[in-house]
Amino acid sequence: MSRLAARLEWPVSLALILGAIALVAVVVVPAVRAHASAAPVNTGPPSLAVSPAPGSLLDLTPGRWGGDPTPTLSYQWLICKGGPGPADGSGCITPAAPPPQPHPFQFFVEDSDIGYSFRGREIATNALGTANALSDGSPVAVKPDLGITGCPSVPHAGLVSINEIQPPARLLIDRHTSSPVVITRSTQRLTIRFHVLVCDGQNVQGALVYATPTPYEQFIGPERATNAGGWATITLNRERFFPATPRQQNLIVFVRARKPGEDLLGGVSTRRLVSFRVRLG
Repeated sequence: MSRLAARLEWPVSLALILGAIALVAVVVVPAVRAHASAAPVNTGPPSLAVSPAPGSLLDLTPGRWGGDPTPTLSYQWLICKGGPGPADGSGCITPAAPPPQPHPFQFFVEDSDIGYSFRGREIATNALGTANALSDGSPVAVKPDLGITGCPSVPHAGLVSINEIQPPARLLIDRHTSSPVVITRSTQRLTIRFHVLVCDGQNVQGALVYATPTPYEQFIGPERATNAGGWATITLNRERFFPATPRQQNLIVFVRARKPGEDLLGGVSTRRLVSFRVRLG
């Protein structure tokens, strides 16, 4: 091979190799970027916690979503005559002109809604697409049959919806548990459960329970609704002022149970203080 041929062969080969690498880079990089983004995917549907009755406010608890970029959420309400209907909501309609609502994920039930069930639709949207998920249907809205006690005149096998009671009935927080049972210096999360009764010992479904330690800013968590067993589960996350003192032996927690839409200090609501053990040593 002549020197001239050798000189030409090396630059040409190098140029071919570099060109191939650049081509791979052009093909691979967009594929990686496409793989890192995804349209919204529902991993847990929204839910309704309160049985409807005229004058009540239905709250839709948001569902869980995956997708990248993070989807934005919007809401739509469906009304279903005579019952929830099929699980896909095909037996329901969107209200033509619903009354003004406090928030998009809330629905104010009126007398005209008696005989209807409700579903909430959550719509998730990001740059790559849109998906939606439907809650289970609520019980049919009925007019509460209230006696002079503020309690339903017909028993419900030990269960009362929060919307079926009014003053002078009052809620009662009768039991509580915690996990862990003993709070230590390393505790970062505290799960507490409260049991709510009304009307001669019947469980209450849909009562909103709020709990906060006193002094404040030791632990914090959201208000939660009671289930069909009358229990509300609240998870509190540790804040910067726990422990309140180096010798703290108890965590004193203020607890409130209330009916949605009522005055925080009135109606059927109740309040109490409970204590949980603390061991710092």
